[in-house]
Amino acid sequence: MKYTINLKLLITLCIAFSFVSFSFAQEIIEEEVKEAEKKVDSVDLTKALKVDGVAAVVGDFIVLESDLQKEKDQIKAAGGSVEGIEDCELFGLMLERKLYAHHAIQDSIPVSDSEIRKNVDYQIQQFLQQTNGSMDRLLEFYKKDDEQSFRDEMFEINKSNLLAQRMQAKIVEEIEITPEEVRTFFNNIPEDERPTFGTELKVAQIIAEPKVSAAENQRVIDRLKQFKADIIERGASFRSKAVLYSQDPGSASKGGKYTLNRKQPRMVKEFRQVAFALQVGEVSEPFKTDFGYHIITLEKIRGQEYDVAHILLTPKVSTEAVLEAKERLENVRKRIVDGDISFADAAREVSDEKETKNDGGQLINPTTQDYNFELTRMDPELYAQIQNLKDGELSLVLKEEDRTGKVKFKILTVTDRIDEHKADYARDFLKIKDLALEEKKIKAIEKWQQEKIIDTYIKISKEHRNCDFSSNWLKNN
Repeated sequence: MKYTINLKLLITLCIAFSFVSFSFAQEIIEEEVKEAEKKVDSVDLTKALKVDGVAAVVGDFIVLESDLQKEKDQIKAAGGSVEGIEDCELFGLMLERKLYAHHAIQDSIPVSDSEIRKNVDYQIQQFLQQTNGSMDRLLEFYKKDDEQSFRDEMFEINKSNLLAQRMQAKIVEEIEITPEEVRTFFNNIPEDERPTFGTELKVAQIIAEPKVSAAENQRVIDRLKQFKADIIERGASFRSKAVLYSQDPGSASKGGKYTLNRKQPRMVKEFRQVAFALQVGEVSEPFKTDFGYHIITLEKIRGQEYDVAHILLTPKVSTEAVLEAKERLENVRKRIVDGDISFADAAREVSDEKETKNDGGQLINPTTQDYNFELTRMDPELYAQIQNLKDGELSLVLKEEDRTGKVKFKILTVTDRIDEHKADYARDFLKIKDLALEEKKIKAIEKWQQEKIIDTYIKISKEHRNCDFSSNWLKNN
């Protein structure tokens, strides 16, 4: 769709802020690119070696000649492909990132060091999975001598990319679109070029979860109270207790540690409320979330960031409770099949899933935030469960178990189906609105780029002046 997809910007959205660039500098260089000189000894100063060349300067940032190949290497390392992307196009994307980052600094857009370090930690863990956990192999691939220099360079790369991302977000943050603009956008698309939307389904479910006995809940609470007493009265280590006993797979090996930010909600509401109410060194009373029961200790406060550690214990469900939940849902299914109750009313009456029960069990698409699931983009597990259902037909009672071992049962039904079709303004208004808004944002970004390129110091080396850039990097007009 030429009206909604700009190739250059689509590629930007896909890769512009991934871990792909290995350059960062905040100094303006001379227009003429100088060769670096290597002093061999204190006597012979005549020998010179070209270490690297400067391909471009954008504001306070430089792009080195070697960065283009590193960009390609990083895209491949992240599982992407550079096939079909010309060097000049990729080089233009690198210039865009530097332009965004430069003006983010000019506009004092904040990025925190701790946020960048978290990104670096996550990226290194992802990369290590590709080298079977070998840091030596990872350093060899990126031609780095030691882990710290690798981390330092990744830090600067992430900082530059995050600045660029925040700048782009700021450009479009206040852009809205009116119904009339949506209508104009749609009417301007020739009929034979209007998008085709795939088959969409609306899906509803009823959930039955095994009930934990009051005695089991109390057993877990008492155990956490004992942990707290051991820590406060007998000097036991909170972190050691977490490593030994916490049932949170994401933090147990790290002593239960998490860093919370008041401005960036991460954990569930109940967890945050308890954590932010603690004094440094204090240990909370046991409290409940959907994951089980916790105790938390507050280790340190750094501005808006709270370093906490927690221990999670999950009450065990008895075999009898599992059987009871399954039988309960089997009975509900029979009532629906017999016509004694509608699926929606049964969901409101008996479903244990609070997010959907009051809406008749209707699932919300997490991507679009509406009820429609495009068949080709549906979660594979959900697709496997409903693919053979006719409209209004019920699935069998299905058992699900998450990674913590928590079991639940569910029945599913397809409540509506829209077959593949050409875009229709009334039926597909929300999708068309999203396309129109995206086009408006793309135009705003293009306009911002055009203006800032003129206002910003930019120097492109002669080796890259033959590129047919889509943006006016050479300032020819």
